[in-house]
Amino acid sequence: MNKILAPSILSADFAHLARDVEAVTKAGAQYLHIDVMDGIFVPSISIGFPVIESLRRVSDAVFDVHLMVTDPLRYIDRFADAGADIITFHQEACFDCDLVIDRIRKRGKKCGMTIRPHTGIEALFPYLDRLDMVLLMSVEPGFGGQSYIPSSTEKIRAMRKALDERGFPETDLEVDGGIKTGNLKEVLSAGANVIVAGSAVFGEDPAKKTGEFLEIMNG
Repeated sequence: MNKILAPSILSADFAHLARDVEAVTKAGAQYLHIDVMDGIFVPSISIGFPVIESLRRVSDAVFDVHLMVTDPLRYIDRFADAGADIITFHQEACFDCDLVIDRIRKRGKKCGMTIRPHTGIEALFPYLDRLDMVLLMSVEPGFGGQSYIPSSTEKIRAMRKALDERGFPETDLEVDGGIKTGNLKEVLSAGANVIVAGSAVFGEDPAKKTGEFLEIMNG
């Protein structure tokens, strides 16, 4: 299974966003993780359609859009039009998850579902046959720069086992929150193959940090 780095632009320099995006993609990052927060499902408010549309004009990376919004069904078409390639929504945030999955698939986009750290992985089981990716949060969603929750490792391992046992070994397992070069191997060994990293990548030298992550992931 391919190992993919998805730098989270939430931690990029928004005064020079196109520059930072170019730096990590030229260094080998295949995905850009784009956190969308509505101030309701999570306390913070982040970016929306105009930023994604602007980035789409300057980047060919896979746009991995993570919706931290209440009732995501309202926005699927808008994010699809803005340039999302993968749309991931929270199981806890929607009134009818099947309708959200249907809308994403009708737009020809890959579909992901995610849960908060304290939601059991069983909440995802009814939908696994229709998901391209499962995202496990290893911090509470809504803020960058948090520390990895240690119990997440066992949750990742259990999720990978569940995917394998239920006949979905090719489903991507993404992990988001507090991942650094120091704990990256732990997360990969537990079964994750798509790694979100924000503050650990974007900083003084995003290209260099991207290279350090990829060296571990591909080593």
